[in-house]
Amino acid sequence: MTAPLLEVTDLVVEYPGKGFRAEPFRALKGVSLDIKPGETVGLVGESGSGKTTLGRAALGLAPVTEGTIRFDGQDISHLSRRERRALSSQIQVVFQDPYSSLNPSMTVEQILTEPLTVAGVGSAEAKTRVRDLLDQVGLPADARSRLPREFSGGQRQRVAIARALALSPRLIVCDEPVSALDLSTQARVLDLFIEIQERTGVAYLFVTHDLAVVRHVSHRVAVMYRGEIVESGDGDQVTSRPQHPYTQRLFMAAPVPDPDKQEERRAARRAVLSAEAAAR
Repeated sequence: MTAPLLEVTDLVVEYPGKGFRAEPFRALKGVSLDIKPGETVGLVGESGSGKTTLGRAALGLAPVTEGTIRFDGQDISHLSRRERRALSSQIQVVFQDPYSSLNPSMTVEQILTEPLTVAGVGSAEAKTRVRDLLDQVGLPADARSRLPREFSGGQRQRVAIARALALSPRLIVCDEPVSALDLSTQARVLDLFIEIQERTGVAYLFVTHDLAVVRHVSHRVAVMYRGEIVESGDGDQVTSRPQHPYTQRLFMAAPVPDPDKQEERRAARRAVLSAEAAAR
């Protein structure tokens, strides 16, 4: 059996409460999750469910109050800045907004060269690597001399993906990476993620609120609600035949292009909500 690349066990994340003597806010309540090498685990839930907090905790950007996060067997729950920096070649991130995640004053070549330079890669090797990265994400070679504002949203996200790939990481945390894009661009970027994974074997923690997105890219899916994972399992199973009432509501709230099927979903969702209200 393949050992997990990322293993989260009984993770609790708390933030200080607002106001004098306020109780701390518990964003994650004993969450456990694992990701195997080359696997995509989709983490889905509405705003405030804790899904982004879990991704941030894996990146060292959220405080771990209890529990552990292990990467390749190493406990990374409380690394120092220097230790976390050393781990950045192994774990990278693609953020939601391609408009603000790139430095507007730097050319694409400078953006992609920066992590390579920090890692000690020589100038000539870095230039070769930049050309290779642009090719991997489907951008022309002359893109390296252009600024982010000269690209569309989908192209900017490709630049962000290329930056994440620069150091050949083993895990990429994808935090709503297509939610700022139109539907046709979303599909092309999602296919790019899949193509890169098939070619490189990178693993993804794919954070999103959209069941259709996780169905497209994920091997396994975990559903978060109020800081807890309420359902997890095979991607097709969870996104097509959900068992937990919250997952069922998410599924029925997702839009479909057929008006008749959309109306059926709305009716089914109303029935579920009525049944839950009657049971209280």
